[in-house]
Amino acid sequence: MIRKVLIANRSEIAIRISYTLREMGIEAAAVFTAPDEGALHARLAREAHLVTSYLDIDEMIRTAKDAAADAIHPGYGFLSENAALSAACAQAGIVFIGPLPETIRRMGDKLESKRVMQQAGVPVVPIWEGEPPDCEYPVLVKAAGGGGGKGMRLVERPADLAGAMASASREAAAAFGDSRVFVEKYIRHPRHIEFQILGDSHGNYLHVFERECSIQRRHQKIIEETPSTAVTAELRAEMGAAALAAARAVRYRGAGTVEFILDPGGRFYFLEMNTRLQVEHPVTELTTGLDLVREQVRIASGEKLPYRQDDLRQTGHSIECRVYAEIPEENFRPSIGTIEIYEPPSGPGIRLDSGVTRGSRVSYHFDPLLAKLIVCAPTRESAIDRMKRALDDFVLLGVGTNIEFLRRIIATDDFALGRLDTAFLDRHPELFTAPSEVPVEAILAASIPLPPGEGSREARGARTRQGEASSEGEGSGTGFPDAWTSGPWRNS
Repeated sequence: MIRKVLIANRSEIAIRISYTLREMGIEAAAVFTAPDEGALHARLAREAHLVTSYLDIDEMIRTAKDAAADAIHPGYGFLSENAALSAACAQAGIVFIGPLPETIRRMGDKLESKRVMQQAGVPVVPIWEGEPPDCEYPVLVKAAGGGGGKGMRLVERPADLAGAMASASREAAAAFGDSRVFVEKYIRHPRHIEFQILGDSHGNYLHVFERECSIQRRHQKIIEETPSTAVTAELRAEMGAAALAAARAVRYRGAGTVEFILDPGGRFYFLEMNTRLQVEHPVTELTTGLDLVREQVRIASGEKLPYRQDDLRQTGHSIECRVYAEIPEENFRPSIGTIEIYEPPSGPGIRLDSGVTRGSRVSYHFDPLLAKLIVCAPTRESAIDRMKRALDDFVLLGVGTNIEFLRRIIATDDFALGRLDTAFLDRHPELFTAPSEVPVEAILAASIPLPPGEGSREARGARTRQGEASSEGEGSGTGFPDAWTSGPWRNS
């Protein structure tokens, strides 16, 4: 039995994990660093411990022992895909809520992971550790030990390959402490499709359907949804079988994600495996009724998966938008400052996973992700309409955000028709039109509570569209819908 968990993370994911732990009757202990003193996740925690770094494994182990925690949940980012933390937990007699160290190590190395998948019969994009055949250009140079777009270069001509590999190697060494790079065939205009997987320690595996993650900036996702408009029932079965083969090949334990790229011809290829909870996991939860954090804890406790593949069903359509403190119109320049006004959206079928509120300080110390706005509705069309309304209602002033940018993406004909690929933003330069400045009177109006019965949606939507927005919050918009298992739109 896991009775107490140290959450080795911060912000919205730390808060989200704590919700499930509390529902399970499990104590949760938070950690925070000096720049995060007073942060929402630390303020909401019943127990919070000051640490010098979210990346110090020895300190996390010591803190877990000091807190009398018998398990550590790493969330995502930071130490979540660090095999050394998983191994250190095992040595210290602490349960690691995640995969085995060897699984993390093998899947964290992109070269090794592709070799493993090839042996398992999973389709893999052709790769080379040196000069590819001339006919294979264009190619991508990629870091073997990292991700997030770092150490990645697109090469159109053989003459540019050596320079690209050298610069990518330097960037990879600085970012990941691993200078190894390799060359991969570049597939033009692919869709990014990933499958959620679960595996227990008794040899049982299943997938929890796909997520479409093709809308990206700088190789990082900003909008995700499920189901994908590109995945037919037949393709879903084929890709799901490949995801399960990948899970079996590494004896996967816990919740993870197998990522594929889908080319315009309908062929799919293994991209990588993320050995952790994904940022976009809520869209899967809202369409299946599962709580993936609860499943992680159950699996880490040694329980068997309580259902079979045929027991799982999806209902409705869900979309997630990532709200960042950044200015898309200025090459996604990060924005820092204090959130002065915060009015989160709420209503049927809306979930907001957030780590900030009014008065929160947004600094340069951490990733600029502020919140995840997730909607669910019976159809994709109604989910899009719900997301438009939620983005219109989201007022966040004090730092610049991408809220209006997300609204412009959702409103395009291509998005409505499901014409998505990883070059979506490149095809739509009009999305980067800078919004006008926020009038002073709009800021003042936003700070005054609206009388009951007045048109708050229109007023707030006008303020949001005119200028900066950002963040997350507490109150009715922060929690989860009341009826996961029966569908979050049942009250609408």
